[in-house]
Amino acid sequence: MSNSIGLKGYMKGALLLTVSALIVKVLSAIYRVPFQNLVGDAGFYIYQQVYPFISFFVAWTSGGFAVAISKMLADAELGRDAIRKKGIIARTVFLYLSGLSLMFFSILFFGAELLADWMGDEELSPLLRTGAFVTLFMPFLALMKGTFQSRGEMAPVAKAQVFEQLIRVTIILAGAFFVMAVSGSLYSAGNMAVLGTVAGEAAGVFLMVHYFRKVFNLSLFQHARGREKKWPIIKEVTVLSISISMSSLLLLCFQLIDSFTVYSLMVESGIDAQSAKEMKGIYDRGQPLVQLGIVIASSLSIAVVPLVAIQSKKKTGRGAKPFIQLTYRTALLFGVASSLGLVIVMPYVNEMLFETNSLQKVLSVFVLQIVPLSIILTFTAILQGMGKLKVPFVILTGAIIFKAIGNVVLVPVWNVLGSAVASTAMLFIAAILMAVYLKKLTFVQLAPWDFYIKLSGASIAMAIAVIIIDQCFGVFGGIFGNSRMEAAVFGMILIAVGAFVFLTFVAKSRMLSEKEWFFIPLGRRMAAYQLWLNNRK
Repeated sequence: MSNSIGLKGYMKGALLLTVSALIVKVLSAIYRVPFQNLVGDAGFYIYQQVYPFISFFVAWTSGGFAVAISKMLADAELGRDAIRKKGIIARTVFLYLSGLSLMFFSILFFGAELLADWMGDEELSPLLRTGAFVTLFMPFLALMKGTFQSRGEMAPVAKAQVFEQLIRVTIILAGAFFVMAVSGSLYSAGNMAVLGTVAGEAAGVFLMVHYFRKVFNLSLFQHARGREKKWPIIKEVTVLSISISMSSLLLLCFQLIDSFTVYSLMVESGIDAQSAKEMKGIYDRGQPLVQLGIVIASSLSIAVVPLVAIQSKKKTGRGAKPFIQLTYRTALLFGVASSLGLVIVMPYVNEMLFETNSLQKVLSVFVLQIVPLSIILTFTAILQGMGKLKVPFVILTGAIIFKAIGNVVLVPVWNVLGSAVASTAMLFIAAILMAVYLKKLTFVQLAPWDFYIKLSGASIAMAIAVIIIDQCFGVFGGIFGNSRMEAAVFGMILIAVGAFVFLTFVAKSRMLSEKEWFFIPLGRRMAAYQLWLNNRK
């Protein structure tokens, strides 16, 4: 970060980036619902098979390399000959990323048929070839975003992220609607969806170039003179980028494993191809539900890094401990509320969003991932702020390996339920191991025992309230004459009741103080409600 940029300006920029990241995440989760409605479960399977290949590079670029570059450029600003060093770093990283992007492009484009064959569906190869073009934007987006972030100028990055996603979602939905209306080809609709991601990345590059030229006049490389060892720069940016984006890459690696194993193993176990595609498509309904469920944890993970980094360096006071405790308690609180709430109302949510109530038990197991993911996201962010990332990397790598083993063992026996169990179990184990490591590192009591007792009380109260209201709805069954409309109305009422009861219990028992609510996105209203609830006569 530039010396001219104060902490207040930096935090304001970080907040802007947090808001834009949240908008992107919400859009990323929501567009899948109308897309699934347009193409059905088999069409959703087609898109979800290829989606992790593409998103892996997008996440690594935007969430990993960009932040790594910003840190390296900001660190170079502190030493002598800063302009020349920054130029060398920018040039070296750009050439390195160009090489990586060409390598990944070649793997996806020329190896599309082999990858599709490994997934057990040769018709996926055109989608992989289309998606390969996403990798070509990696060097430009990462370098420009990283350069802006190193100067504390977050507005161009935030605008580019939202613009990318808007273009992407618009083309995906409009393209799928057009293809289904004209030809009805599910693979063509899937290819159009992949093309939407490519177009979104291209739009992001054009917008970033526009901002970049206004600020830097594209002169960053002009100062890259002198001989410097390139390997230390390459090593640092690689390690940093993987460490920073590993919580996002964890989910995508799980999805990649599912792409390679779930459908092919079900077909090998005797399920016909069409049924296997539809089952995998229904199983993939869990992805947007989980993404929405971890929105709070995602916002906390983005916001907590600079706070922990700053507080960890203080020699006096309590340092980062209050932020670590608050982040953990908030992530666990909303993670449990989201996952348990979805499990209870799953019959309604499933039909309301995706037309049918198929594989309800599978999706109920799937959404339990929200709890460990909320913890993993926040703990990874906390440890990132402390500069401790080797152990989390080992833990998450182990989770990926054992997830693959779990799929191979369980999918032939339990079909998609086996994959859901493998994912959820590995994430819980990873979350527990990270909690143990963080406590050993900081000696922080993450939460007192009464917090867990109160959390259990809030969960039980929510469950009882929702179940009672649900039983009452049995009297009105069939009143709307449309099962999906009925699911939508009853589901929204149950969600509202459950959220109200849970949050009221949380506020009345003061699981978080009024002051702590102010550190949480949109927490001011909860602080006011809590004050009113506990002060009224």
